[in-house]
Amino acid sequence: MRAVTLDLDGLDADAVETACFEAGAYSVVLTDQHDDAILEPKPGEIRLWPTTRLQAIFPDESASAEQLVALAERLGCERSRLAVEDVEERVWEREWLKDFRPMRFGDHLWICPSHAEVDEPGAKVVRLDPGLAFGTGTHPTTRLCLEYLDMRAARRAREPDRIVDFGCGSGVLAIAALRLQPAARAFVHDIDSQALIATSDNARANDVDQRIESFVEATTLSTRLTQQGGVELVLANILSGPLCELAPQLIGLLAPGGEIVLAGLLEEQADEVIAAYAPAISLMRWRALEGWTCLAGRLA
Repeated sequence: MRAVTLDLDGLDADAVETACFEAGAYSVVLTDQHDDAILEPKPGEIRLWPTTRLQAIFPDESASAEQLVALAERLGCERSRLAVEDVEERVWEREWLKDFRPMRFGDHLWICPSHAEVDEPGAKVVRLDPGLAFGTGTHPTTRLCLEYLDMRAARRAREPDRIVDFGCGSGVLAIAALRLQPAARAFVHDIDSQALIATSDNARANDVDQRIESFVEATTLSTRLTQQGGVELVLANILSGPLCELAPQLIGLLAPGGEIVLAGLLEEQADEVIAAYAPAISLMRWRALEGWTCLAGRLA
């Protein structure tokens, strides 16, 4: 097998990807040439880095010298821009998971891939492999929320809390909360259907699927929970704009005295989000990490 790498530098990613597959590529991966941050894309959106690198894996018979020249011509670039190297044949869809190791959040919470184990007294383990949906614990915003949940569980572990994960992605926050609180129930919502599928699969893998309920429509979620008097905790790890726009809806989900945890915003965006929830909730900066911040507050 042969790996062909190309720095796009102005080339259309979709056109290059299509050309590679039509030329016989097994797979195509887009990565960052440097280390530029990229925020969560909207459903159906493929958001690229400012400097994007493409790598395609070809069988030997599809990556001869003549075929690579033809591929370069089709792409409209010089053959010299295509870096080629021989690679061993592997199960590539599993190979990259080797770099994903158990991660600890707070005192007891761990996120652990399926191929690894956690041997720590009192560990609360969430089994989670990276996938299409957003949220495996590696991003600072997710880490902050998970650390908050671990801290909160010290005083709420036995409580039958109702918890909302709004914009659930992989479901990691809801599942972590349920692992930390065996008597709790969770309600999740995401505008991306893939996220709800991922959450369902991950909940099943962690034996919490009987305590979690998914909602495609946010209005259905709101109606259901407000009729029941609200919930004890709302988690929303999304972006600052939606956090501001959704303030009335998220506040409306809370029972009196309920907590809200907001993340997905940069430190300089915190004041705007805090203002959107006042005076109903006095949000405080709970913790910051790598330029991101997590806000928390309680409904009076």
